[in-house]
Amino acid sequence: MIRFSHVTKEYPRTGVALSNASFRIGKGEFAFLTGPSGAGKSTILKLVYMEERPTSGDVRVGGIQANEIKRRDIPIFRRRLGIVFQDFRLLEDRTAEQNIAFALEVTGSSRDAIPGKVSRLLTQVGLASKGPSYPRELSGGEQQRVAIARALVNDPVLLIADEPTGNLDERAMRGIFQLLRDINASGTAVLMATHNLGLVRRSEFRVIEINRGQIVFDSADSSSPPGGNDPPPTDV
Repeated sequence: MIRFSHVTKEYPRTGVALSNASFRIGKGEFAFLTGPSGAGKSTILKLVYMEERPTSGDVRVGGIQANEIKRRDIPIFRRRLGIVFQDFRLLEDRTAEQNIAFALEVTGSSRDAIPGKVSRLLTQVGLASKGPSYPRELSGGEQQRVAIARALVNDPVLLIADEPTGNLDERAMRGIFQLLRDINASGTAVLMATHNLGLVRRSEFRVIEINRGQIVFDSADSSSPPGGNDPPPTDV
């Protein structure tokens, strides 16, 4: 599903953000990506959904190689992915159902099929009665559920979640995490970046820890000591 082979990413102004990173995430797997702010988590995610390309090394997602795909083909590639951000990124002047419908419209879904799919997605994320509500009328957890429903419109094989619980209280965080678990149980791979080490420690899923641009721990690798040679990151 995801394969990084000796990947380095260097930016002209800020230097090396990722150094010689190698890991694989299999089809249907759930993996956490952890580490302090500025460690390189966002760089890894951007490489996965191909907003950035590696300076060196090989990135492959679903068989697509980052350095070979043409720019014009990246939007089509991303239809195979679902992407969820910390700040929801909902359209404030559209209702929950309109936010989801818009994502279907821009990817060419049949107009006749859109209402039924929107209804099913809202039900899947536990918001069957919230379709007519605007983002300002929803709680943070509900807004994130709408964002997740929007990310699922094309039945993605991989869901990328960038700090999806970062703006939520404890109760909402647990609800969103359970929703992500349910999505994973249905066969979708999930890569979730998070600072919440408490959440990570309470789960049984794989953990990939990055610090200073290097992968310092991977729970799938029994020879990798937690935190490498650096102290583990603190909760933020």
